[in-house]
Amino acid sequence: METITAILERGQQRAEEMNLPYAGALLPAEALALLQEAPGAKLVDVRSRAEWDWVGRIPGAVEIEWQSYPGMRHNPDFLTYLSSQVDKESLTMFICRSGGRSHQAAATATELGYKSCYNVLEGFEGDKDSSSHRGAKGGWKAAGLPWVQN
Repeated sequence: METITAILERGQQRAEEMNLPYAGALLPAEALALLQEAPGAKLVDVRSRAEWDWVGRIPGAVEIEWQSYPGMRHNPDFLTYLSSQVDKESLTMFICRSGGRSHQAAATATELGYKSCYNVLEGFEGDKDSSSHRGAKGGWKAAGLPWVQN
């Protein structure tokens, strides 16, 4: 197994290359390794409640909507929920469907003093495939990482 340090350094290098406003960017398997091995690490799933219920959940993830379905309106209580469940000093990884909302959440949390924010690239479902379906091309599910469905 790769060391925590090696994974974090690779994520930080991606952040530099991509000019990201937070600590780093991780692939799904890297995020899982950190979640399992790094003391106090948190994975914050910022998808909507509808996505958790209909598409699937990641066991052990902190679930806080960035936007609410229907209408995908911004959750005005996001930071309140985040601060009540995740310490600002913790290694904090954000995941959404494909990486967009989690990018926004990681940037916002960094602005508000979270020290070690990482975005999970590809998200839970990854990009659309040639049939415009998600879940088979990149992402947590396609990588065969742990998830459950209601």
